[in-house]
Amino acid sequence: MISLEFIKNNYDLVQENLRKRGSSVNLKKILQLDEERRKIITATERLQKERNLLSKKKPGKEGREEGKKLKGQIKANLENLKKIEAQLRPLLLSLPNLLQEEVPEGEEGIVIKKVGEPPHFSFPFRSYLELNKTLDLIDISRAAKIAGARFAYLKREAVFLEFALIRFALDITLPHHFIPILPPLMIKPEIMEALGYSGLAKQDTYLIEKDHLNLIGTSEHSIGAMYKDEILEEKTLPQRFLGFSTCFRREAGSYGRDVKGIIREHQFDKLEMFSFCQPEKSAEEHKLLINIEETLLQKLKLPYQVRRLGARDMAASSSMTLDMETWIPSENRYRETHSCSNCTDYQARGLNIRYRGKNGQIRFVHTLNGTAFAIGRILIAILENYQQKDGSILVPEVLQPYLPFREIKR
Repeated sequence: MISLEFIKNNYDLVQENLRKRGSSVNLKKILQLDEERRKIITATERLQKERNLLSKKKPGKEGREEGKKLKGQIKANLENLKKIEAQLRPLLLSLPNLLQEEVPEGEEGIVIKKVGEPPHFSFPFRSYLELNKTLDLIDISRAAKIAGARFAYLKREAVFLEFALIRFALDITLPHHFIPILPPLMIKPEIMEALGYSGLAKQDTYLIEKDHLNLIGTSEHSIGAMYKDEILEEKTLPQRFLGFSTCFRREAGSYGRDVKGIIREHQFDKLEMFSFCQPEKSAEEHKLLINIEETLLQKLKLPYQVRRLGARDMAASSSMTLDMETWIPSENRYRETHSCSNCTDYQARGLNIRYRGKNGQIRFVHTLNGTAFAIGRILIAILENYQQKDGSILVPEVLQPYLPFREIKR
């Protein structure tokens, strides 16, 4: 969330940010509602003072009648105030975070780094779905029978690989003082909105209406809100978490794309890094998360590229996002497998998460998130890049200590 004070003092900057984002949020409407809100608050405070003084000036029946009249005016004001705030808060929540200077305009973004070379197969390579016909690692048809499209059973060695990836990610992140965490899979819709996902909450996550709860789309949603309305001590920062969870997404707007397989599912498992830190440390923290993502891919020996996302392709909460895109042989292109975002104080303002500095000053924390592994997509990358001529799969060397096999074959 962007503060009203900042909007008033930096109107042109916020308006330019909306242009770059392709957002149509009406800033003038926000300021108009805020002005009305302030007038009502001022008038109500004046009426309350009058009412308090009235009992001293006119203690009799006349005073009680006037007091009743003032009480009615105060009640009407408070009702109007409630209506205005009900219009104002959704508009404020729909304002996207301020972009950092390095963020390019448009949707395409720019590739800023490439690591490794795509494999050159001496045989006709196969997609992971073709390999699966023999290896029987993923059962999509039976999942569709009981749950519909975009669901899958993971089986056999694929399950072992998932557990190995979890252990591997823990071994890489724990030396950096990450705390492993299993977060709630359901959160209140108002939490989702406060995090900056008001559009996502309505379009791309599942809402359990009877219980007024959203299924999370990533661990970020529940980890990011865990310190809502709390004041942390600076000495406890940064606080870093590695969350593992099942994630749920409706994939609204993606119908017709990636309908086969497990590249874009309604349900998938994911390891997510999340950090709470001081504002002056967030750029450094962002680099750390990116470095960990690259370390994971480099140790798996998977070719990848790093893309700085364009202004119109970023989540509203992010001030800057970098994606890691891993080579997928069957598609002859790089596909996003990791994302890493600096959300500055945007989410902390929406959730009122602050910290007390050494001098006693209270400030909003900065929040950051980054993918360790989206299990389905990284499995696809491993299966395809490590395939052999006979249709078997070599296990990446770094994962072998966690597994009872070094090759997947039938």
